[in-house]
Amino acid sequence: MEKTTKREDINVREDYPTPAIEVSSQQLQPSKSLTTKPTEPAWRIIISLVLLFLNYFLAQYDKFVLSYFQDEVITSLKLSEASYGILSGYATGIVYALLALPAAYIADYTTARVWVLTVSAIWWSLCAIFQGLSHNFWQILLARIGMGIGQAPVECLSVSLISDLMGKEYVFVGESILYVGVYIGEAVSGQIAVAFARTNTPWNTALIAIGIVGIVVAVFIRLLIREPLRQTSLVNDSFPDIPGDHTISQTATRSAKLSMASKDLTATLDYILHMRSFWLLVLAASFRQLAGNVFGYYMPTYLSTLYPSKSNLLSDYGIIVGVVGSVAVLLGGLLTSAYWHKTKILPLYLVGVGGMISSIFVLLMLFSLEASGGNQDSGVRVLYGTMSAAYITAELWLGAINSIIVLLFPPRYKTFALSIWDAIQVIIYSTGPEIIGLALRNVDPSSQAYLDGTKIALAVMIPVGYWLAGVGFLLAIPLVRRDLDGDFVVGRLDVKRKIGFGIFAAVNAVMVVVLFTVSIVYKD
Repeated sequence: MEKTTKREDINVREDYPTPAIEVSSQQLQPSKSLTTKPTEPAWRIIISLVLLFLNYFLAQYDKFVLSYFQDEVITSLKLSEASYGILSGYATGIVYALLALPAAYIADYTTARVWVLTVSAIWWSLCAIFQGLSHNFWQILLARIGMGIGQAPVECLSVSLISDLMGKEYVFVGESILYVGVYIGEAVSGQIAVAFARTNTPWNTALIAIGIVGIVVAVFIRLLIREPLRQTSLVNDSFPDIPGDHTISQTATRSAKLSMASKDLTATLDYILHMRSFWLLVLAASFRQLAGNVFGYYMPTYLSTLYPSKSNLLSDYGIIVGVVGSVAVLLGGLLTSAYWHKTKILPLYLVGVGGMISSIFVLLMLFSLEASGGNQDSGVRVLYGTMSAAYITAELWLGAINSIIVLLFPPRYKTFALSIWDAIQVIIYSTGPEIIGLALRNVDPSSQAYLDGTKIALAVMIPVGYWLAGVGFLLAIPLVRRDLDGDFVVGRLDVKRKIGFGIFAAVNAVMVVVLFTVSIVYKD
């Protein structure tokens, strides 16, 4: 049987998996007292937030290029649907998942989050340029793999930095502002897609331009953002053995550094394994992201094909996503911040219930033309209305849910722990494009059969993903409450729990190997 304990009992238990540090005080830099208020002046916080937002937005942009220019990319590079599925799925997903972990761990261990973010931004920007210069599948595949390496730590580092920059009272709003980049990216991409179509500008020009801008932003990140002090955890302020910033000094011996690194790594993994809510939350978030990933990569092209007479459809689509999505994610952050002291699990309701409601509007989007009797003018009005409703109900979640997740972790390990959270999601949600690419590999993209097949795939995968996520988040509520109270599983994990973790890891590994291998075999 698993043992439990309340927070007040943790300090007297030796078997609780808290971070252990056994180096002398001379080997550590003096600890700085943790705080729950912003430690930087307002102007520097604003500049930092703007730069982190720009970098995150640019790092998302390649996905929008593939989405909005799907037909052009496939035609110019002579790709099959399976090849496109690889580029939009595991090409970046696998390396993203693997490289996020060491990059985030280095950032936590050395307090070099800004440096790691700068180097990664320059790297992925160069790879974006190389994508724009690609002439065949293998060239763009290698460039996207390289870009996945550079993009791997961007989200977890940005969330971690904002959680320390903004302070306890404003962290939810700050994280929500970061995720506005996802929706602004859609809005900008829609306008660019229309402008490029009207001027016959090739799709790769957008990638080259975004790579150049990314390098400029990376330079400003290094010059203007300072490494902030580590904040106390928002919900675990009194957790034991988390006394401050335990960075090893330059004079520490190599053995002392290796010893601390090993203990910290083990402690972080133990901490996550003993949380009650983590695994259900990460599964729920993965299904939600899978639905969103499929939506983002296939919906714009599907809708533009469904309404061929509407030349401004992609532009309107981008504006709706940008405006409504941004309002929704900011609203989620504001609601969570306003009601945090009354209820700490509001984001779980926003995500769970909102996604299930949104699935109804997604189906109406997909069948908007049929619902309007085949009339394109009426159909597009139905489309825009249901799309707005779908986004305002579904997109309340990103900033709020990630704020809670990062603040559930001990301060000095949160970047590494958050990277584990991100990596698991990436491995699962990258399966979406792979599956659709394989399912449509023998279908002519210009045929009615392809349009119908895409509609069926979207009508199944998006609502199912939303509902699985919704049920998962709602079921996780009592577990999150126990984690918030410090009621963790303590002592050695029992056999049942270990077997569960082993099966989870094995299923993910087999899924990746099988789907990626089959995609490569059937790429032509």
